[in-house]
Amino acid sequence: MIKIVSLNKETKKDLLEKLLKRSTNDYGDIEKRVAEIIDKVRINGDKAIFDYALKFDKCRLDASDFMVTEQEIEEGAREIDPKLYEVMEKAYQNIRFYHEKQVRQSFFTTKEDGSILGQRITPIERVGVYVPGGKAAYPSTVLMNIAPAQCAGVPEIIMCTPAGSDGKVTPVVLAAARITGVKKIYKTGGAQAIAGMAYGTEMIPKVDKIVGPGNIYVALAKRAVYGHVSIDSVAGPSEVMVLADESANPHYVAADLLSQAEHDEMASAILVTTSMELANKVSEEIEGFLPKLSRRDIIEKSLDNYGYALVADDMDDAIDAVNEIASEHLEIVTKDPWGTMTKVKNAGAIFLGEYSSEPLGDYFAGPDHVLPTNGTAKFFSPLSVDDFIKKSSVICYTEDALRAVHEDVEVFAKSEGLTAHANSIAVRFE
Repeated sequence: MIKIVSLNKETKKDLLEKLLKRSTNDYGDIEKRVAEIIDKVRINGDKAIFDYALKFDKCRLDASDFMVTEQEIEEGAREIDPKLYEVMEKAYQNIRFYHEKQVRQSFFTTKEDGSILGQRITPIERVGVYVPGGKAAYPSTVLMNIAPAQCAGVPEIIMCTPAGSDGKVTPVVLAAARITGVKKIYKTGGAQAIAGMAYGTEMIPKVDKIVGPGNIYVALAKRAVYGHVSIDSVAGPSEVMVLADESANPHYVAADLLSQAEHDEMASAILVTTSMELANKVSEEIEGFLPKLSRRDIIEKSLDNYGYALVADDMDDAIDAVNEIASEHLEIVTKDPWGTMTKVKNAGAIFLGEYSSEPLGDYFAGPDHVLPTNGTAKFFSPLSVDDFIKKSSVICYTEDALRAVHEDVEVFAKSEGLTAHANSIAVRFE
């Protein structure tokens, strides 16, 4: 269960080492299998993907039914609960609303000498979204990955998701796709789907960027093709951290910790607090919740592995730990959560106050739920419109503007031994 420990340099160091061991760094055997899958898809295209569909998903496919039809999308949407469909529509609008605020504009500025400098922003041409299927089907993944790409103006978005043995894609995934308007959906999953999007096949167009979560095979495949195409990230297990003082409600805090622990056995749920009393009460509340939860076995293993209540001497020490751990999700439940937030430097998504529970971010509020994990919030950001654009710098000098600085440029170039660089400027004024 959750471990209550006093926060000091040693306990913080031990916890950080334990959390970082969850990263996808040492999977030699799986990496070899992933490399083999990628090579076969790169060489054999659709045939390799059809073979893997039969091998891994017991799904027999060919060119006639590889791509999801509009009729299948409509049927999938009709199969789900109308109330769920309505909720997903609301969530999609919230996600669009938030990401539209992130859209950047190109800019140009003219200097006194007549030179013009600028930055031109253009969307990535084609993006591939990977969506897990079967029991791990998450329609929120569809909405969260497609909406920012649409807001960025990406002209073509395709989706890959595995079909079941009956050749059908999970209905709720198709319903979410219908809401976003994406129609190019291919029935493939795993590393073979990533390879198909990265290199292109007879039917799957090669994309410029791949986004979306998946199992270890998907994660390692994305890492393997990175550089040939862009990717969002190689995501690690889910994380939640609650920073709280004595004013926090232990019933709420316990519920929020459990909401992430149920993801999988590698998920981490950490309370950082200045109150030993709160830590003890949260532990008791967790024990009370467990019998009511459907994923109790997973939660218990998650908490045994990575469930902690770190009790700090003061709030400054607590915040130092928060910044060092750099959690994917951070809830701040203190007397002054906004004031506390100003001292937080590293977190993927921040939730303020006792009514801003983390699942709001997973599903509905609007900010993206694709977030940095494993301490990478120190240098990575949530998925956003910026992930789907390119920036080109623009330089335009007049003859007079270049004449005024040409000797400076020539001096600089010659200092580096690049005489051809200097010459390309000098010839204009011979």
